[in-house]
Amino acid sequence: MFIDVGSARLFFDVVGESLHAAGPIMEERPTMILLHGGPGYDHSTLRPYFDRFSDTHQLIYLDHRGCGRSTGEQETWYLDQWADDLVVFCSTLGISSPVIFGQSFGGMVAMHYAARYPSRLSKLILSSTAAEFRLDETTKMMRQLGGDQAAEVAHWFFSNPSQDAYDSYRDFCLPLYSNPNASFANSFRDRAIERPEVALHFFSDEMARMDMRAEIANITCPTLVIAGTIDPVTPPVCSQVITDAIGNNARLQMIEGCGHGPHRDDPEAAERVLRGFLATAS
Repeated sequence: MFIDVGSARLFFDVVGESLHAAGPIMEERPTMILLHGGPGYDHSTLRPYFDRFSDTHQLIYLDHRGCGRSTGEQETWYLDQWADDLVVFCSTLGISSPVIFGQSFGGMVAMHYAARYPSRLSKLILSSTAAEFRLDETTKMMRQLGGDQAAEVAHWFFSNPSQDAYDSYRDFCLPLYSNPNASFANSFRDRAIERPEVALHFFSDEMARMDMRAEIANITCPTLVIAGTIDPVTPPVCSQVITDAIGNNARLQMIEGCGHGPHRDDPEAAERVLRGFLATAS
C-alpha cells in the first residue's frame, strides 16, 4: 500500500489487526511502526522476524523515503524529512501514540523523531543503532571479527563513500554483521530491494557529522536499547552512549554473541526482551 506524504509516496505493509474481536467487545490493539535499516534497503529486512508480535500489536512496516518501494528525491534524504514523514504518515492514518521500533539507520530516524516529537509516541525501541557514528570503534570491531582487510575496507568506505567502496564493503564487511553460527541470519539481504545511492548520500553527508547525544535527552517515553555484543558497525559503546544520553527513561539490553540485529542472530532471546518491554505500562 502507498500513502502520499507530499513530496513522496511511502510504501507500507500491515500485519495484524487494530481491533480484535475479543468476546463481546472489540479490543483495541496498539500500533507498532517498524523502521528498517540501511538506508537503501527496504522493510523486508525486518521480515518475518517481527510478524510474531501481531498477536498483541498491529504492525506497520514502512519503507523510508527514497528506499525500497517508496519515492522521494535526493535533496529530501535527510533525518529531518524522514522524521517528518512519520508525523504526516501517522496523522493521515489516524495513528495515535504508536510504539516506534528502529533498526540501525531506522533507529537514527526513530531517535530524531522521538526527540523532535516526544509526545507522538508511547514507547521507543532502538536496535543496533548509534546517536554518533564511531568509526574508531567500528574499525576495531571489524578487525576483531574479520581481520585487517575488513577493518581497512570499513575505514575506506565510511571515510570516503563511493560505489567501489560500497561494493568492497558488501563483499568483506556485510557478512560480519551476523553471527556465523546463526542459521540464515544473513539471508535477509537476498530478498531486499537495494538502493546504494541512498546509503552513499547519507554516509557521506549527514551521518558523517551526526551527533544526536544532546537532542535525545529530550526523549521522554520508555525506551529500550537492544544490541549485540559483537556488532561490527554500531558496536556496544554506541548503545551505551544512547542509553546514557537519554537517561532514566532508557534501559540497555545487550545480547551475547549477536551482531547487527539480535532479532536475526538470536530471535528467541530478542523476543523475550521485546515482549517484556512491550508488556510494561507506558
